[in-house]
Amino acid sequence: MKLIILGAPGSGKGTSATYLREKYNLAHISTGDIFRANIKGGTPLGVEAKSYIDKGLLVPDSLTVSMVEDRLSQDDCNKGYILDGFPRTIAQAQALDEMLAKKGESIDAVLSIIVDDETIKGRVSGRRVCEKCGESYNVTFRPTKVEGVCDSCGGNVVQRDDDKPETVEARLKTYYANTQPLIDFYDKKGIIIEGDNNKDPEICRSQIEEGLKARGLI
Repeated sequence: MKLIILGAPGSGKGTSATYLREKYNLAHISTGDIFRANIKGGTPLGVEAKSYIDKGLLVPDSLTVSMVEDRLSQDDCNKGYILDGFPRTIAQAQALDEMLAKKGESIDAVLSIIVDDETIKGRVSGRRVCEKCGESYNVTFRPTKVEGVCDSCGGNVVQRDDDKPETVEARLKTYYANTQPLIDFYDKKGIIIEGDNNKDPEICRSQIEEGLKARGLI
């Protein structure tokens, strides 16, 4: 099962991805994690990416795609995966299609997590992220067992600067500008599954799973 998950900051996308990862034994692939791992590991791709980042430049799509391709070749992706944070543009989506087509594969479904802006603004202050492994939590919906400590790796769980209320509105505007074309792109392929996460995460999960079942994926 090869999935992409889309959702605005604070929509609960990370929580939904974690649920699917754990229930269906999928690899949860975050672009940020890929970059950090390659840069920390000093891989050729990481060294090249760092050269752009250090200059304050955007990493070229071709390099990002190469990192994703390398990540998808790892063993934990054999049973399926969820792409989170990639693709971000139509060009990246097209490159992903081409990459998978070479292996006779394609994306099975794109999960679109729907939440009203005002609900997002109210929730965003509760989001927390592990500094070490990138695991996402929420003080209301998915708190850590021990406050400030990651359940998965024991790392320090913090509120990111870009999750603070004063920045979320700008992030929402950017998200919609970049993501709406992607949703239209995948909607034309007929592979969008919407999950309404305005009130109850269980409703969202149920809608996603019903969509996956309808496509014979679970």
